[in-house]
Amino acid sequence: MIKDIELPLVKNVTIAIVREKNNLLQHEWKVYLINNNIVPIENTLVASTGYGEKDGEQQKTSTLRHFLQTVQAKSSALVEPIDAAVFHLNNEYWVSYYIGQELFDKRFVFVPDTICEENLTFIKELDREGVLHS
Repeated sequence: MIKDIELPLVKNVTIAIVREKNNLLQHEWKVYLINNNIVPIENTLVASTGYGEKDGEQQKTSTLRHFLQTVQAKSSALVEPIDAAVFHLNNEYWVSYYIGQELFDKRFVFVPDTICEENLTFIKELDREGVLHS
């Protein structure tokens, strides 16, 4: 049964949403997967979706799936751009990957209004300011 499947604990892999300036010097937001393991992660799948409510009405974004073949050790990979218009929603990133033959799986959720100027910190792995999922 599914309840009998034991998944190993995800360590040293996280999601960050960073603010960057584009060619027109306007701010854009992008989502990155950070692998701080000493080994690469393979066959990485990231599913992203937003959900919540605004003015009493339920809202939900499309679910997007991103396949990242290999994310090297001590590196990061761009997952997707994100529009600031969805920061009032729960922004969920479901990450699955392999290290060797072991499957790892974790859900990262940025709760409403946590992606904002007040929560920006310097993320050394990306050399940028952003919001790092803890």
